[in-house]
Amino acid sequence: MREKYSALPFSLLPKNSKSTPALNTTSSADIAFLLLIFFLVSTTMDVDKGIQRRLPPMPDDSQKQQDVKVNRRNIVVVRINSQDRILAGGTPMDVTQVKDKIKEFIINPTNSESLPEKEMKEIEGFGQYAVSKGVVSLQNDRGTSYSAYLRVQNEIVKAFNEIRDDFAMVNYGSKYADLDEDKQKIVREAIPQSISEAEPKDVSKKR
Repeated sequence: MREKYSALPFSLLPKNSKSTPALNTTSSADIAFLLLIFFLVSTTMDVDKGIQRRLPPMPDDSQKQQDVKVNRRNIVVVRINSQDRILAGGTPMDVTQVKDKIKEFIINPTNSESLPEKEMKEIEGFGQYAVSKGVVSLQNDRGTSYSAYLRVQNEIVKAFNEIRDDFAMVNYGSKYADLDEDKQKIVREAIPQSISEAEPKDVSKKR
């Protein structure tokens, strides 16, 4: 004869005397926090270097603001319209031609009256040098693509860098980047990087 077992309520079942210990999450959180701090302090992040551009110092409060009149021959305007077309010095050109255009403008090898004037300046540690008064004005349309603007900007800066390298090689036998700080300062004074980046405007209507 089959024995009958009465079902006991769950509450009356025998309990295991050994309960599972709870995890101590406090120490784990502390360890995770310390690891986070460690990685934040010790990790070196790459920093993208933008185009080097030295801003003019802030004028003294006592210094009177004067309007600087620039001779038209001392300015070359590089415009990029909304179709990313380039006009440098009134001449349409490809981005690959911009660098040579700027180098010719700044150097003015034939002392042309249509290119920038030169001013004799006394450079400390070097002496007298004819410094170009040339200024490159970079203008863009509000519809100009960012990539096109950067390509033109880079070509302009590359032109100044090559002129500085040529000056450094002739006078010191090394490129600008290989010179010490004192000689680099001399090169910067002899070849100032005069670039004016105007506020975006609608230049496409002028085509």
